[in-house]
Amino acid sequence: MPSVELRNINNYICRDITLTAQHGELLALMGPTGAGKTTLLNVIAGLVPYEGMVLFDGVPVDKLSPRKRRVGYLFQNFCLFPHMNVYENVAFGLQVQGLKKADIELRVRELLRLFRIEHLSERYPNKGLSGGEKQRVALARAVAPWPKVLLLDEPFNSLDLRTAKYLRMELRKLQSSLKITTLYVTHNQREASEMGDRIAVIHEGSLEQTGTHSELFFGPKNQNVSNLLGSPNIFTCKRSFPLTSGLAKVELKGVSLVVPYDGRPIEKVAISPWSIYISQKKPPGPQINRLRGPILEIDYHSPVVKVRVGCGDESMVVEAQEELWDETGLQEGDEAFLILPPRWIKVKCNEIQGAILCQKNTNLQRL
Repeated sequence: MPSVELRNINNYICRDITLTAQHGELLALMGPTGAGKTTLLNVIAGLVPYEGMVLFDGVPVDKLSPRKRRVGYLFQNFCLFPHMNVYENVAFGLQVQGLKKADIELRVRELLRLFRIEHLSERYPNKGLSGGEKQRVALARAVAPWPKVLLLDEPFNSLDLRTAKYLRMELRKLQSSLKITTLYVTHNQREASEMGDRIAVIHEGSLEQTGTHSELFFGPKNQNVSNLLGSPNIFTCKRSFPLTSGLAKVELKGVSLVVPYDGRPIEKVAISPWSIYISQKKPPGPQINRLRGPILEIDYHSPVVKVRVGCGDESMVVEAQEELWDETGLQEGDEAFLILPPRWIKVKCNEIQGAILCQKNTNLQRL
């Protein structure tokens, strides 16, 4: 599948955006509502006017109509044809291409099996299809005509959390197996981290930063990127000790935490303020990543409250919804209890030391 290159894209929202999605990559476009993410997808599809260049594998497609660009597009509301059943919806793009009936039958049946919706082939979108099933049908229809590029505009936004989580995992597997270069719009950084090989942060029509989730999380280029990622607490690891089952104990300044561990030396530890639980009373349960300390500062930015808590020689910022914070009854100067769930903690490894360690282990094995 081709690479997608945008050069100096400008229009009523986009401001001189230059960006590349590599062959077979899933590039997540992340930003707040109104940032220009969907407009950028529409530029790639040729649906809106723009200045600049769009290239597939280095070849400009600016003069091609949307149909000739061979782009699969999955919109937020799926846009299934209500007067067509599932089979007919998936077959529609193939019929427009003028394929033979036998070839259409073969392709549609293949996709119905792949997306596990064979049993739904005769149903209509508004009669007997769940939100998740509609999403599968819409995605099958989008990839049916063998598109060069797949564009996904917050496709799980209308689904419940459990269904959305499951379908994101399914989509990631399908995208990897089909090897379709994909651009995926989201405003949710956890969703972007789960889905994207890389993430491009868009803010007010401008491209702020591109990189892996870890690169953005530990090295935000500016405050716009940091705010979108939740302004994470970032700490330098002084020492670390491997435990069991993919975990390690790290020592910060006067604070010890249990964090995810893959065998490489840990350089930094980070956690989003939204992922830290705070309470006035000591919470029950195992004493893993349970900290306590005085509230140093409370900053009200309705509907969010930012609280800075002293822990050892570190301070941690916690964010909570205003109504939930009021229920805690905590005031500045009070002692607070914190829980830092290991599953929400991110670690940055020292790649150079990790490579040296791997080489040493390899040499020992040879001996």
